[in-house]
Amino acid sequence: MKFALLKYPITLIAIFLISISTIKAQNVIDQIVAVVGGDKILLSDIEQEALRMKMQGAMSDENSRCRILEEMLIHKMLLHHSKIDSITVSDFMVEGEIDRRLKYFTNQVGSEAALEKYFNKNIFQIKDDLRELVRETQLTQQMRSKIVDKVNVTPDDVKRFFKEIPKDSLPLIPEQYEYRQICIYPPASTDAKFMVREKLLELRERIIKGERFAPLAVAYSEDRASATKGGELGMRSREELVKAFADAAFNLKPGQVSNIVETEYGFHIIQLIEKRGDQVNVRHILMKPTFTSSMYLKAQNKLDSITTLIQNDSITFIKAAQKFSEDKKTIMSGGLVINPQTGTSLFEKEHIQPAEFFTIKNLQPYVISEPFESRDQHANVVFKVVMVTRIIPAHKANLDDDYAIIQLMAKGTKEQEKFMEWVKQKQKTTYIRIDSELKKCDFELNGWIK
Repeated sequence: MKFALLKYPITLIAIFLISISTIKAQNVIDQIVAVVGGDKILLSDIEQEALRMKMQGAMSDENSRCRILEEMLIHKMLLHHSKIDSITVSDFMVEGEIDRRLKYFTNQVGSEAALEKYFNKNIFQIKDDLRELVRETQLTQQMRSKIVDKVNVTPDDVKRFFKEIPKDSLPLIPEQYEYRQICIYPPASTDAKFMVREKLLELRERIIKGERFAPLAVAYSEDRASATKGGELGMRSREELVKAFADAAFNLKPGQVSNIVETEYGFHIIQLIEKRGDQVNVRHILMKPTFTSSMYLKAQNKLDSITTLIQNDSITFIKAAQKFSEDKKTIMSGGLVINPQTGTSLFEKEHIQPAEFFTIKNLQPYVISEPFESRDQHANVVFKVVMVTRIIPAHKANLDDDYAIIQLMAKGTKEQEKFMEWVKQKQKTTYIRIDSELKKCDFELNGWIK
């Protein structure tokens, strides 16, 4: 039996669906069925997870609730020891993850209004419901990462792992794509930048004259992850902040408001809340220049001109990317895009942004796409042309084509073994109490019942 929790803590999507929907309104007689350290597991937690699995079509049997309980015991074990080891997650990380998840859910149902209607709650109430669950999940993920941090695999380990996989159990690798890109950002005109600076200067003046920073951040900041917290980012080290922002933040005194700071995210004003050792907690208001249709058109025209040069053999795609592209991550590689999940240049469909995949799926190798609009990792508008350089059809895994994937599988197996050793050790020293009725469970691991 493999625990989903061991490699991936109970998914936030699942928790989201069962925690803020009407499932909670059902009349489940609640009780504490287990305790790990000081963390409780409720009967309703198990019933809700069982219901979620049923909704997804999972088969249930008489031992399914016992398997759920064991996953939750491991989850609470991680949570308990994350507190002992003083692992923390910042409000910035939590709010960012909540916003990321809510964007996903909103895309699924069509709009923020539809999401609010579905759950009969406004977006702020939905966020409140999610906040502690997200924090727990991030703590357990960090704790597990700490446990397996030093696990590595050698090439010999990978080959041995592959040889031990039965031929009829080799995984099917979906179709994969390799592609290059040239990126051009709309030019933020002098007028657009001037207008943003004027707005921020006006807000800074209001704060200096006595208005509170936090309400203005809620009303005006375009960083919605922090705006709901009055612009507060939580304790951050210098390394966690982009350089220009960090330089300004670490030079402030408590309560002081910075001059305007420009970063790749846009323009900011920053207020220091607290400095503690090599960390600061600040509030900020972020604003970005707005682009006119003529600015968008200028970026598209520039890409059209670059594409024409390539098609006329005046320059290769690789050299054009090195010369003209404004994406710092891919300039040196001639526009070659690297998959952050695998560290290779190969992407499965699920790993490609929708805007990119919509274009890539219809391209033949070495044919240049039409310019299209996308978003970068900071959610800024960017225009691109792409060229697919390789398409690998779906196939059974092999070492020649799929070494990186098999390496990840081997490493995951080794990490799992290391993690299970940790769980068995902590079972001996951690306070664990399970309700007498559930002691009859046929757990995968011995050691839960004391």
